[in-house]
Amino acid sequence: MTTDDKQPHIDDGRSSDEVVRAKSISTDPQGNTIITEENGEIFTISESAERALLWKFDLRILPLLAVMYLFNALDKSNLGVSGGLEKSLGMEGTNQYNILLSIFFVPYVLAAPFVAILGKIYGPSRVLPCMMFTFGLMTLCTVGVSNFAGLVTLRVILGAAESAFFPLVIYYQTQFYRRGELARRLAIFYAASNIAGAFGGLLAYGVFHIKSGSIPAWKYLFVIEGSLTMAMSVVAFCFLPRSAAKARFLNEDEKRLAFYRIQVDSSAIVEEKFEFKEAARILKHWTSWHILAIEMCLGIPLQSVTLFLPQIIARLGYSTIKTNLYTVAPNCTGAVMLLLLAFASDYTRWRFPFIALGFFWTFCGMVIYSAIDVLNELTVAYFACFMMTWGTSAPSVLLDVWYCNNIADENRRLFLTSLGVPLANLMGVVSSNIFRKEDAPQYIPALATTAAFGGLGLVLTLLLGGYMIMDNKKRNRQQGVNLRARDVPTERLRDGPACAEFRWFY
Repeated sequence: MTTDDKQPHIDDGRSSDEVVRAKSISTDPQGNTIITEENGEIFTISESAERALLWKFDLRILPLLAVMYLFNALDKSNLGVSGGLEKSLGMEGTNQYNILLSIFFVPYVLAAPFVAILGKIYGPSRVLPCMMFTFGLMTLCTVGVSNFAGLVTLRVILGAAESAFFPLVIYYQTQFYRRGELARRLAIFYAASNIAGAFGGLLAYGVFHIKSGSIPAWKYLFVIEGSLTMAMSVVAFCFLPRSAAKARFLNEDEKRLAFYRIQVDSSAIVEEKFEFKEAARILKHWTSWHILAIEMCLGIPLQSVTLFLPQIIARLGYSTIKTNLYTVAPNCTGAVMLLLLAFASDYTRWRFPFIALGFFWTFCGMVIYSAIDVLNELTVAYFACFMMTWGTSAPSVLLDVWYCNNIADENRRLFLTSLGVPLANLMGVVSSNIFRKEDAPQYIPALATTAAFGGLGLVLTLLLGGYMIMDNKKRNRQQGVNLRARDVPTERLRDGPACAEFRWFY
């Protein structure tokens, strides 16, 4: 086997479902990774071959996932921009809007682990489109709702249908990308939620100008979003590959390359069969509970901005139509900041400093907005809204990447993600109840509460990151080496923090 930059040609008649696992891993003088298979054959992972493979993944998978998440974010947050809904359903002057926001998160959290398990068993490429079709249908059915009870029923089904969407996408991407490649790809995907906020505001701006028609103007918003979501789910079902080793757009050499890339870097056992008892072992590590605490601190700022940015901006004194329009710029810059921090994180191979920076921006944005005289300091107040979106976008991605980078067991990785992401979203129950009608339009208690959780998240992130640095140094001193997680074969990472050879990827 040659070790030059050309991708090796292997034609042994073996199907992509029968990829032989690596027996040993080494590096040649050119920096290529040499895989010795269990049957004695040699396979070379060269940098040029990996670049060509990544280009195919980026073109065939990322755009589709990003569009899927855009519609997911639209269908989840469209109540926030649907002006006229409360009046049409007789909800004005009541707390029923807050109840609608809260009730969504109950099935969202309870159903997430079970839906995630289905995704592991049947494959995210099949389960994700089915979830998407269901929540698109629920959005479309909102048009036919005539009372509060009917809307509650749809929100319950919607919450269950969307429950494990983001955890499954995270797990799905870990099957294609190495740890050092994941943050920027996941950021591109997640930026769709910020774009959805901007697109939702523009769409609402256009829809609310409809002055004639057989249905109220706000219902056109649900017709458009629900129909497009269902159509996109069919496209996703047809084109998402089940896994890298079964992707129809890859040849046999590329399938083997994709398989070994993940085995030597990210997953101790690629496409491992799901076992609940094995997956739940991740909860024996105290770091998992610390991460879940950070997820909670992230969830309140994230949901407050996602659900109530129009109400926050409305304090600036603009009309309903202009308020929705003014949500566009903060959401767009939030997406840009997310990409900048994610690319910087992958480039530096650090996670927690950028997560902490996001929490810091959230804290500052909320404090500034609640401390100033908004009507006399419009420019400063509007800039604080930008800081809010900057601070909620980056941590939501990098935190998930951070702990996924440190878990080589696929089952445990999926299990912790299916708990952490819904837990962060469950904090929407808190957010939807701290923004009370009686506190409008200042919402000082809500802004203060959100800032407090942002500050706590900052402290917890720095503490965990500092512990990881000290623990790595301690292990290096004990063993007389100078290693980090990226230098240790995944077989040694399988048991996580309990493993004596473990190195944190911080």
